[in-house]
Amino acid sequence: MPDGLKLGGGNGICQIGAMRNDIERVLIDEAVIEKRLDAMAVAIERDFPDGTLVVIILLKGALVFAADLLRRISRPLEIECLNVASYHGGTRSSGQVDFLDRHFPEVRGRHVLLLDDILDTGLTLHAVGARLREEGAAAVHAGVLLAKDKPRAVAVTVDYVGFEIGDEFVVGYGLDYQGKYRNLPFVGVLKAAAGSRSYIADPGRPFL
Repeated sequence: MPDGLKLGGGNGICQIGAMRNDIERVLIDEAVIEKRLDAMAVAIERDFPDGTLVVIILLKGALVFAADLLRRISRPLEIECLNVASYHGGTRSSGQVDFLDRHFPEVRGRHVLLLDDILDTGLTLHAVGARLREEGAAAVHAGVLLAKDKPRAVAVTVDYVGFEIGDEFVVGYGLDYQGKYRNLPFVGVLKAAAGSRSYIADPGRPFL
């Protein structure tokens, strides 16, 4: 077989296996996620007015969730991604959310679907939603794959929630620890031995 057509060897499989070994338990498996995304897509199609749907995806954690969800929506889409940060040199949220992109999506008069991976403190979704409204969005509806069952630092409304989970550190299906585990097909709880419970994976997106 020509070099350009060779498939990946066993190293990738071994690495996936090693990542799975770091998981204490699978919290939500792939089949359950897929079924829930089907239902979320139906609700989004029902709730938004006819026409093109404007989608804002918060990087990086929401990419896998958003890609799988949006493939289930049959209408035209305009997709934008945003980099935001609530982390300023420590391992805890500062309470301030910074927008890292020079360009901000044009949303004036549009109905916007804002997608994030997990609702934790609520700071990020609250700040991004407020900014979208300041930029003239007619309406902002937020959706998350996961919502932690815990008090929020700020009040925030989420219209579409995949799953409610306990206040524990999870990885997989887009969520990471130190850049790893995003490509696991399920959501799982990381073993304590695999790392600290502090979310220090992405300087840009550690606490949500």
